[in-house]
Amino acid sequence: MNKRNLLRIVIVVGAASYLGYKHFHDHSNEPATKLAAPIAADAKQFTMGTLDFKSCEIKQKNSGATTMAFCAPFSVPENRDAQTGRKIDLRLALIKSRASAADSDIVVFLAGGPGQAAVDTWPQIAGAFEPLLRHHHVLLLDQRGTGESNALSCKRSEGVSEAGDDFDPEKVRQHTRDCLAIVEKKADPRYYTTTVASDDLEAIRVALGSPQFDLVGVSYGTRMAQQYLMRHPDGVRSVVLDSVAPNELALGEDFAGNLESALKANFSTCVQTPACQKAFGDPYANLFTLRDQLRAKPQDYSYRDPVTFKTDTMHVNQYNLAGLVRMFAYTPETAALLPLSITQGLHGDYTPLVGQDKILTGDLSDLADNGMQMSVLCSEDADLLSPRPEDANALLGNLLIESMQAMCDVWPHGTRPADFHAPLKTDKPVLVLEGELDPVTPPRYGEQVVKNLSNARLIVAKGQGHNVIGRGCIPKVVEDFVDDLKPKDLNAKCVDALGAMPAFISFNGAAP
Repeated sequence: MNKRNLLRIVIVVGAASYLGYKHFHDHSNEPATKLAAPIAADAKQFTMGTLDFKSCEIKQKNSGATTMAFCAPFSVPENRDAQTGRKIDLRLALIKSRASAADSDIVVFLAGGPGQAAVDTWPQIAGAFEPLLRHHHVLLLDQRGTGESNALSCKRSEGVSEAGDDFDPEKVRQHTRDCLAIVEKKADPRYYTTTVASDDLEAIRVALGSPQFDLVGVSYGTRMAQQYLMRHPDGVRSVVLDSVAPNELALGEDFAGNLESALKANFSTCVQTPACQKAFGDPYANLFTLRDQLRAKPQDYSYRDPVTFKTDTMHVNQYNLAGLVRMFAYTPETAALLPLSITQGLHGDYTPLVGQDKILTGDLSDLADNGMQMSVLCSEDADLLSPRPEDANALLGNLLIESMQAMCDVWPHGTRPADFHAPLKTDKPVLVLEGELDPVTPPRYGEQVVKNLSNARLIVAKGQGHNVIGRGCIPKVVEDFVDDLKPKDLNAKCVDALGAMPAFISFNGAAP
């Protein structure tokens, strides 16, 4: 199994589908809000604090569409403790509010991964922020090591083939050595951790004139939000944690169990629906039958790529089946395709599974070649992980943990503060969002975080998966929270309208 496929499985938190929801909020009876200096509607450049912003465009992947933004140069020392040494440029963009004079607090989007770039991710998540833009600017920062902030990219050479059907730690270590040799030409991986990145964000806040931030963290971005709040509390006005990873969590420790729970919950709906049960029987049992078949006899499967339409071949084995199913489970729409896709696989047709892989992981391809992910995981989590006997026969098994440990035998480790994994405790307003069927960060993670907070609210979206900020009315709920800072009084009844998507009986859709 090659490094790219390993990292697709190791990817801790990825992007999901975001559905925008535009709504407006009446502030006519509320106290006056402190406003920032106005920016002219036709402005091509402006200064905020000491930063000079100029108009720029954010490209949308696989599209000619662009989003207008304002970008400013910003450089930081790679090693903050050194008086001299390498400087790295960070990509910083601001999405201007639609208001003639925006509120003085600035919304900050913290992307997932670890390894996603906020600027590149913006076109997919912009709809979720549409209500907030009515009177807030949104700040996007490619975290160091991602996007155009000295990305720790180590794209593999053309022609690298699968390393076999058995997990081989030494081959993983060799792939990691090859990646490290590329990365070390332009970076010291020890300094690309969450803690160092949180200091970058604080330096930017000071350069902006020290406004308060409304942090919106998604997936791994929730770790970034919590760490920034712990170390720079004066910079924070409010926090939204979507699909939260608690500080106490060592990323990866129970992801195998989380996936099993989400799959069982999803498949139970099919079993309880007569038409679905008649078509597929027990999808969970079918999945493990398929896993065992591929374990005994992996397949080289030819199919037509749904993106390029060219004929391609994929080596299908138990490992990439686990990665495929995990990605399917992220959203209700793709989870609804799993019973049908698994059954097709049992009949020798892997096209629904491998074809969808290109669509589901296409926007995550940069993550699979990004060493920043290893800098985070090896410095912050890997030493706290050990294989779990109870996960040995799970779909993911202990592959994720064993792969991380093999990589981290090679990858340089940064420092981790003594309180890094301490529970978040704050009286700042915090809104926690979870999907009921999230295969990565289940609702119990949100419950764990909220129990230590005095001014917080947990909202669980029924039938939803990983990353819910763009679902249904949730963008409006988030706007209300950021405006009013009263999480416990927040009217979120509209979220109850969300629910699971019925399983597809055929590729024409679900049973009536």
